[in-house]
Amino acid sequence: MEPASILKAIKRCLPNEPGSPVSLHQPSFSGKEWEYVKECLDSGWVSSVGKYVDEFEERLQVTTGAKYAVAVMNGTAALHLCLQLCGVERDDEVLAPALAFVAVANAISYCNAVPHFVDSEERTLGLDPASLESYLQQFSEIKNGECFNKSSGRRIKALIAVHTFGHPVNLDAVSTVCQRFKLELVEDAAESLGSTYKGKHTGCWGKVSALSFNGNKIITTGGGGAILTQDEGLARQARHLSTTAKQSHSWQYFHDAKGYNYRLPNINAALGCAQLEQLSGFVQQKRELSTRYKNEFDNCSGIKFYQEPEFARSNYWLNALILDEEYSHHLEAILNLCNKEGVMTRPAWSLLNELPMFASCPQAKLPVAESLVKRILNIPSSAILGASNVQA
Repeated sequence: MEPASILKAIKRCLPNEPGSPVSLHQPSFSGKEWEYVKECLDSGWVSSVGKYVDEFEERLQVTTGAKYAVAVMNGTAALHLCLQLCGVERDDEVLAPALAFVAVANAISYCNAVPHFVDSEERTLGLDPASLESYLQQFSEIKNGECFNKSSGRRIKALIAVHTFGHPVNLDAVSTVCQRFKLELVEDAAESLGSTYKGKHTGCWGKVSALSFNGNKIITTGGGGAILTQDEGLARQARHLSTTAKQSHSWQYFHDAKGYNYRLPNINAALGCAQLEQLSGFVQQKRELSTRYKNEFDNCSGIKFYQEPEFARSNYWLNALILDEEYSHHLEAILNLCNKEGVMTRPAWSLLNELPMFASCPQAKLPVAESLVKRILNIPSSAILGASNVQA
């Protein structure tokens, strides 16, 4: 297995456009984006009030099966509010995978809580419920119906389950752990819009869930996110807190809690409505691209294309190659060569427990995460690549 052979294999799966740089993931605007955004501009309703915000939330509910959706300014804001809605307070601990984007730990810290990092499993690239259960049995205790860290004495209030690269974690097993140890389940579904677990959309299993519509996600509002929940009271509270906790009144400004200016602007929601209309097509194109990659790498030694778990139907937001352990030393060379040749690739995120601001946080043993971070290679994943002609 040589870096040059990996690059050639990736290129065989891509559009035949010599000399054209290939992004890791770029948005596609081929629907009614211009029409809806122009209508929004013509109306003058471009801020956090307007018909497209309501319509976008309603369409998210239909798409995911969630009873309630609250649109906010980005995925990190959504995750922050999710934790608050679950009752996470100062000095609580929140369990989260070390192999995740930094927004996970940042959102916990915004609550003045403490990230507590746990390991992942290679089957899903998300947190490992079996490892987590064994860890909690050893290091936690239940007192008065709540979970506590026996070492730090702090309450462990919640668990964030991240659907890594759009692939669902084992939600049945994760839910069982949460029930057994009295933890609130928060789904970080930022990457998994369009993905299902046993036929049910991700984001509908936890008490609350966070979505992201950043420019690199499967659909985009430019910048944006949403909170999903089945609980009417939580949805009402999310909408209130995200609108600076202002009590409704025609002209008076009275705020009854510490709120946030987190609501999604109408102009962004207009873009999102047009994008949601194309979601099923985007998912189909991305799955076609993933099949192309799978077929190309099926017979490659030393490297494999990551495929969805058997219980899931994934959106394949970011395609991933995983090097065998003995070839992990090739990762940097592959990254250098691919990016030099105009094919954007990237490694996984740095482990959260290795970032300076989170290095002192509690953590379980992380053998799988520490291995995966040295072996994961994300490769071009734009939906449009799945619909294009490729090289013979």
